Amino acid sequence: MKGMRGRGGLQGSLLDYADEIAVGPLGAAVRRTELSRGAWLDLRPRWITGADELFARLVDEVPWRAERREMYERTVDVPRLLCGYREGEALPDPVLATAREQLNRHYFPRLDGRFGGAGLCLYRDGRDSVAWHGDRVARDRPMRTMVAILSLGAPRILALRPRGGGEARRYEVGHGDLLVMGGTCQRTWEHAVPKTARPVGPRLSIQFRTWDAG
Repeated sequence: MKGMRGRGGLQGSLLDYADEIAVGPLGAAVRRTELSRGAWLDLRPRWITGADELFARLVDEVPWRAERREMYERTVDVPRLLCGYREGEALPDPVLATAREQLNRHYFPRLDGRFGGAGLCLYRDGRDSVAWHGDRVARDRPMRTMVAILSLGAPRILALRPRGGGEARRYEVGHGDLLVMGGTCQRTWEHAVPKTARPVGPRLSIQFRTWDAG
């Protein structure tokens, strides 16, 4: 992508050094936090080894697009770059297909529901963000829904708060971390990636979704 070739302006992590890009195990490495009203959150730090190299590949190879949306009776730029892959479409890197299958094996060993397509977001700097929201499609589905977010690049805060008000929780994710929101989370909680004034490198998130089981 023009202006972000190579490592995309990313300062690498010393903990991310690896001879190859690989997907780690889940199992006991996953830490679950029970939230409220049937919502839960799983965190698996450093799930992808060689994550900064994967970040660089995706920055260069994904056909990123900028979007504009209607908001408050005017058209504004969406503060991040986007790309989506529908279920059945090839993902932009085989490591992502491996990651998706690992998620399916871990979360659905005896169920029919599976993670399908993927949505990618590129946060170029601290001015890029996403406002408080719950996944629009998942809110209209049965209670058992799941969104798995793989974070590559510089760490950013992903914040969660109860819908209707309450104390927010903040998780700093990046460099191959996995965060999974499940249960009623998309209906009873909201999440956001807030803007930040401090210097921060680019971050890429890959969101895998399923609604059939969880």
